[in-house]
Amino acid sequence: MSISKKIFDKMQSTEIGNRLLEEPRYRIIASAACSFFINLLYALYNGGLGVANRSIWFITMCSYYIILSTMRFSAILCERKNNKAASDDMEYFVMKLSGGLLAALSFVLTGVIYISITENIATKHETIVMITIATYTFYKIVMAIIRAVKQRKNPSPLLAVIRSIGYADVAASILTLQRSMFASFGELTDGKAHTMNVLTGTAVCLFVLILGLSMIIKGKKKGK
Repeated sequence: MSISKKIFDKMQSTEIGNRLLEEPRYRIIASAACSFFINLLYALYNGGLGVANRSIWFITMCSYYIILSTMRFSAILCERKNNKAASDDMEYFVMKLSGGLLAALSFVLTGVIYISITENIATKHETIVMITIATYTFYKIVMAIIRAVKQRKNPSPLLAVIRSIGYADVAASILTLQRSMFASFGELTDGKAHTMNVLTGTAVCLFVLILGLSMIIKGKKKGK
């Protein structure tokens, strides 16, 4: 028996493992839960550095990850509600709440980008680390595209919320990757790099803002 077959059989023998294999919605919620814990850890990490170093940069990044954590937690909490009759109303409420938080997140990102550009703040990494970060970022992009294709006909408001949160996360990750690559492999203060950072940062902020506003509008229309 192959190792993959043993792992598959072991997962099927447990309730959680079986649901992960058989229920696509459960897999999406479980993935959102993992992302929630990762975002929360990043928020605590940046918050601690911000207080210790009195750094506006780290405090702003802490706010960014707190907002992402709040959105994902609200989606997870909504899924745990057992009142089926009120599930649609609850999901549309979460959609409007997440839309408002995404709109707020766009302004937080604007602050992050402004500080990072004006103070030339970017993290330098070794080549292997940068390759790992780039691989993970492209993995998130691919997964976001796959979920968008697979769930395009799924009417669930909650899954739409989780997808939108993922899009915002991917957009911010692309911006972070770009700045880190310029810092690691190029000259951060170079005119072309500066222009690309400004253009990419503006595009990301507008994308997140439009994403949030569209969720608020859709949540209000469908909620009625």
